[in-house]
Order: sequence, then C-alpha cells, then structure tokens
Amino acid sequence: MYRFLLTPRWWVINLFVLLSVPVCLFMGSWQLSRFEDRVDSHQARQERSAEGAAEALAKPLDDLLPLTQETVGQPARATGRYDTGHEFLVPGRRLGDRDGFYVLTPLRTGEGRALPVVRGWLPGEADPARVPPPPGGEVTVTGVLQAPESRSSPGVHAGALPSGRLGIISAATLVNMVPYEVYDAWITVQRVREPMEAVPPVAPAGTGLDLKAFQNLGYTAQWFVFAGFVLFMWYRLFRRETETVRDRALGIGVEEVPTPSPDGTPTTPTTPAPSGDSSAR
Repeated sequence: MYRFLLTPRWWVINLFVLLSVPVCLFMGSWQLSRFEDRVDSHQARQERSAEGAAEALAKPLDDLLPLTQETVGQPARATGRYDTGHEFLVPGRRLGDRDGFYVLTPLRTGEGRALPVVRGWLPGEADPARVPPPPGGEVTVTGVLQAPESRSSPGVHAGALPSGRLGIISAATLVNMVPYEVYDAWITVQRVREPMEAVPPVAPAGTGLDLKAFQNLGYTAQWFVFAGFVLFMWYRLFRRETETVRDRALGIGVEEVPTPSPDGTPTTPTTPAPSGDSSAR
C-alpha cells in the first residue's frame, strides 16, 4: 500500500521534510539562545548597577578600553583635574518623569587626554548658575563607564545649541569644543554633590530586555511552528495518498474508460453480472 512513497514525487516531498524540519529546529534554538544571552546580560548588568561604582570594584579606565558590551556598565576610575573652563550642560535629559539637564565636566588625566564626566543631573532649564563647582586639585573620580552617544535627546537640535551646551556626549562632538584629545567614552558619577542627582547608567543598544530581545523570543516560537506545520502537511498528504490507494484497491471511484470497437466507435462498457443472477446463465 505504501509503495507510493518510492515514487519520484514522494522522494522530493520526503527530502524537503528531512531538510526543512532540522533547519527550523536549529533556527528556533539559535533564536532562543540569543534571548537567553540577553537575559543573562541584563541580569549581570543589574548586578553591577546594584553594586554601584564602589571604589573597591572599580577598575582603572585604561583597563576597560576599548569599549565592549562587557565593559560598558562596569565601574571605572580615573585620576586627574577637572577642567572648569570647559564645563558643558546637556539639556533635554529626563530623569523619571522630570525634565532637566546633565552637568558634564572634562577630567584632564595624566596622559593629556580628558574623560567626559557627568557629575549629575539638575531639573528645569539648563542654567550654569545652579551648578555646584567640581572639587579642585587632583582627584580620583569613580563612575559607571558608558558608551558614546549617537544622537541627542528628542526635541534637542545639537547644531542649534548655544555655547556651553552639548547635545551628544561623544568624543566626536567634544573634540571640536576642547583643545585636547578626549576619550571615546564617558562615566556617570553615582556619588554626586547636592542638589544634583545621580544619572543612572544606560545599557548599550542591543543588550538587555528590550523589544529586540522579545523579538528573538517571538522568532523562536515562529521557527518551531514552521517545523510543526511542515510535519502536519506531510501527514495530510500521506493520509490522502493512502486513502486514494486504498480506494483504488477496492474499486471505489475508478472511472471506466470505453473500449473502442474494431471499427473505431466506442462501445459502452458492460458490468459483469453477479454470479447468483439467473439471467447470466
């Protein structure tokens, strides 16, 4: 009954199933592993945030550079002097449900380069008169390492800001505003001077439990559904073919083709009478 499985048509169908199901399962497992990696990364980042920028856990800045997804969010420390002559306010920054601005002061290190340090956040419009001065002399600053930004806050046009204002925290922006080299990273201090408030660290793009992470979880379900759909369609085709072969074996649904006579005219096929019919004797 199952000899139809050896026909060329079914060889193609079976080969397709044997190839597509493992591929679907592999892709689903891969998407699931991507989601699990993001969960682990998010948990590790939360643990580091809970530990804060403790001096005992902070590493020298140069040990964490160049930036990677593993080093972003880690406590870092740097020693130098604050450049009060080039302090910047970063407007359009929200903390919770309040609008305000960051206070960014470059820290000149012993290597000659400067590290952008966000010393804190203040509510309201950016006003340098409200900003407390940074400590003088040589200081060791500890904060959470952050990646350079690629865009400014919504509603803030970086090119239209007045002097002393900054739209994007990055070396590419600061290099045109200060007369020295700038690290392509910045830190946010967690111990701030009142009335400023600490700026919480921001996870880099592509990490944490964001929308993209749950997209990976959705893709996982889709690939597994695809594998199940392929098996379901194979079963339906197999069942229909089996029923067709069985019906043919029983003579059900088989159309009789007229047999041509010697002169070429079709003759009406006759159905043999049952053996118990007296008229057939």
